[in-house]
Amino acid sequence: MKKVIVCDAIHPVGFEILRAQKDIEVIDATSVPKDELPALVKGCDVAITRSSTDCGKEFINSVIGLKALVRAGVGVDNVDIDECSKHGIIVMNVPTANTIAAVEMTMCHLLNSARNYIASVNDLQQNKTWKREKWYGTELFGKTLGIIGFGNIGSRVGVRALGFGMKVITYDPYIEPSKATSVGVEYTKNFDDILKCDFITIHTPKNKETINMIDEEQIAKMKDGVRLINCARGGLYNEDALLKNLQNGKIAFAGIDVFVKEPSNTHPLLDLANVSATPHLGANTLESQENIARDAAEQAIQAARGICYPNALNLPIKTEELPAYVEPFIELTSKIAYFAAQLSEGAIKNITLFANGDIAEHANNMLVFALVGALKSSLGEAINYVNASFVAEEKGIETAIQTKPASGYKNKISVQITTDNGSVKIGGTIFDDDEQRIVTIGDFKTDFKPKGRMIVFKNTDVPGVIRDVSSILASANINIADFRLGRGDGEALAVILVDQEVSKEVLAKLNALETCIWARCAEL
Repeated sequence: MKKVIVCDAIHPVGFEILRAQKDIEVIDATSVPKDELPALVKGCDVAITRSSTDCGKEFINSVIGLKALVRAGVGVDNVDIDECSKHGIIVMNVPTANTIAAVEMTMCHLLNSARNYIASVNDLQQNKTWKREKWYGTELFGKTLGIIGFGNIGSRVGVRALGFGMKVITYDPYIEPSKATSVGVEYTKNFDDILKCDFITIHTPKNKETINMIDEEQIAKMKDGVRLINCARGGLYNEDALLKNLQNGKIAFAGIDVFVKEPSNTHPLLDLANVSATPHLGANTLESQENIARDAAEQAIQAARGICYPNALNLPIKTEELPAYVEPFIELTSKIAYFAAQLSEGAIKNITLFANGDIAEHANNMLVFALVGALKSSLGEAINYVNASFVAEEKGIETAIQTKPASGYKNKISVQITTDNGSVKIGGTIFDDDEQRIVTIGDFKTDFKPKGRMIVFKNTDVPGVIRDVSSILASANINIADFRLGRGDGEALAVILVDQEVSKEVLAKLNALETCIWARCAEL
């Protein structure tokens, strides 16, 4: 049994998902005093935390045996990632579950920065003052919005701002310009273009490059009366510079949801009439809290089983330095390699990574993820991103990379595992919105998400096969959730997604069918 410990409160749906797994023991430590946590975490496979648990050096040094840590949220300010790496602990976060909540919070502050409706509401309801002439604002229509960072949140803010009739321009050196221009947003490589905008909002991670990204020098270049929004991370705007220029009127208004130090209920910015501040509410919607818990639980399950480590922050390569389209392929590569290993029989002799399209430029970076996925089913916890290449060499497993131009798909990754008993090759790609798909198994075309329990059934292409397979599964009370069929050269291959676990006896009955070439089970 794998052990997953939940250190901080999450939405109940997270516990429901975890407890539904037969191979995972769930430890609810949400009410345990923090000084008692290390003793419980020690020996667990995965820990789920939020901001309430200080995962610093002392904590990490006391939780020997922990394999992965899932931060149920975006920020990892409370996690010592370097110390985790030293101890072989993979750190993951949940970066997209609260996307819509953060986008809508940004729009709240954007609208308020133009109309200052929060102050007018308070004046009327608390002071009983009816002075319409006191609350003249400005319109968003026709104004220019500068967006720093055009990722999941920034891009959605841009689309919504276009709906208000704003002109939108973005600066993000890590995206393809077409991601912005395709939705009607202007893309610039010149950061000063952003500083000329009427409104500016920032949506970047907090790192060495972005801390104090907006300081005195940048504010001096802005137009008088600029309005600034920060619903991302505290410290992206220098707070001292922000305070000074709000006081002297250079900045007309600021909408702030995040501070360098939180809670920040005594910050001098709170004393200014031209500031609207909220207590880090970006993720505070019922929907986002459910999404965060759901994603954190599913990531913890995959990490505990060693399938893959979604959104890992301390991988052997710096994902933030890769083009945005590459990162989803990292997880996909590990998954399809793990899938191929489950369909293979015998000792692995060779692992080959095939990269078609632009992704071929990053094939060398992807190989280690293929190795981890391929070797996980046989070596379990003994394999990780640090030692994968060494272990493969030690076991005499040859590795290779083959790159080709795009063919059929803009980008495609395939992993082929060769054993004494033959080879299995799985291919996958990423569709829009980072949707993972397995599209080939050997020479057969297919199309399904790499997730769930499945039977892969290869057979001679004759009538009655689906009937026979369905009959065996029905007699074992196994429900078919999906059925994907590929055909070619007198043979067929079916991927059958099922709701229940497939026993060895059921698998043996499938393999005993006269039409069956082979049938194997896999779980992703």
